[in-house]
Amino acid sequence: MLTRRIIPCLDVSGGKVIRGVKFSADRVVGDPVELAAEYNRQGADELVFYDITASAEGRGLIMEVLERAAGEVFIPLTVGGGVKSADDVKALLRAGADKVSVNTQAVLDPAIIADGADRFGSQCIVLSMDVRWNGERGYYEVVTHGGRRPTGMDALEWARRGVELGAGEIVVNSIDADGTRAGYELTLTRLIAEAVPVPVVASGGANAPDDMYRVLTEGRADAALAASMFHYGDFTVDQAKRYLADRGVPMRQRARVPA
Repeated sequence: MLTRRIIPCLDVSGGKVIRGVKFSADRVVGDPVELAAEYNRQGADELVFYDITASAEGRGLIMEVLERAAGEVFIPLTVGGGVKSADDVKALLRAGADKVSVNTQAVLDPAIIADGADRFGSQCIVLSMDVRWNGERGYYEVVTHGGRRPTGMDALEWARRGVELGAGEIVVNSIDADGTRAGYELTLTRLIAEAVPVPVVASGGANAPDDMYRVLTEGRADAALAASMFHYGDFTVDQAKRYLADRGVPMRQRARVPA
């Protein structure tokens, strides 16, 4: 059975890791390089590094921060924010990323998914989806530019299309749950996981290891991404993984150094 992954998320704005509620940044958490190194020590399976205001501000990713962070970790690193072309993907991979996440630009120009997958392989291309429940129309809607712009696109249809174009992984972030620490959006995650044949990473709302347990079982996610519950020191990555393993979720445990 494939192991499930625990992935701390570093949302970066202005060179600092921040946390907010429903994509509204309201608190500086710390330095991305220091946090990346700490989560590497705690046994994180991967890290996600997002420059969350790059697309909204019309600029590229902060490469210097990425290069310093990549130098501190020895686990897979996914990077996103302001990626506009396959050349940007190439630059990020050269700077130390293992995978590159596309979000807003993929909606504006879906060819970036195919171009990136053709040049560097599907395993390098992650489609990140920011999704909000549209109560008026009764469906999950994709939004862009850090949650600021509705697209009218159905999230399930976009996930399927992204995989057809070459995305090797889907990150599903519920804006309704983001930063609330009220638990993941299980229905949304399960619908996406059942709709696509690639790994699905759940994002938005984690408060405790039990939230991760539910999204990895009921939500059928392959990985659980979290920020606040780790950033504020409520739980370590190792504690979360032990909790999950004790409940039968297959986890990759940290290698123990012989005495």
